[in-house]
Amino acid sequence: MTTHPIAVDTTAPVVVRAVTTVQAPLSTVWDLHTDIAAWAGWNPDVDRVEYAGPLAPGTAFRWLTHGLDITSTLHQVVPRERIVWGGPAHGIDGIHVWTFQEAAPGTVTVCTEESWSGAPVEARPAELEQLLRQSLDAWLRALKDRAEALAGAPAERH
Repeated sequence: MTTHPIAVDTTAPVVVRAVTTVQAPLSTVWDLHTDIAAWAGWNPDVDRVEYAGPLAPGTAFRWLTHGLDITSTLHQVVPRERIVWGGPAHGIDGIHVWTFQEAAPGTVTVCTEESWSGAPVEARPAELEQLLRQSLDAWLRALKDRAEALAGAPAERH
């Protein structure tokens, strides 16, 4: 039986957490983020995705980001609340947790946490932590911008 982690590895050499507030309905934010096959259409850091579904634990998808060809597996899906995926890529074992909470009608707090472990991370933890932080911040900005555009919210300066 395969175990599916549902939290980041808090003992990993790199753990990064980032949060944003999105002015869009929860359904818009969730549907956009969990349409994995469409990530490359709104996230400029994702070059391609191969995903056939379903949106359920055990489903794998392959994607290219920052020049890395990654195969991830969905570990947990709690509709409109939480999605977790992870897997090994180039010696790095990552676990990525996303949570979505309606702060008020039409406002969603999105939190992402990711842990990285493995020999490359142990060799260069500070550098890889900075790269991961930049990546997560950029992903949140792209998600926020696209969800707010879909919802017709006024654009906010970053």
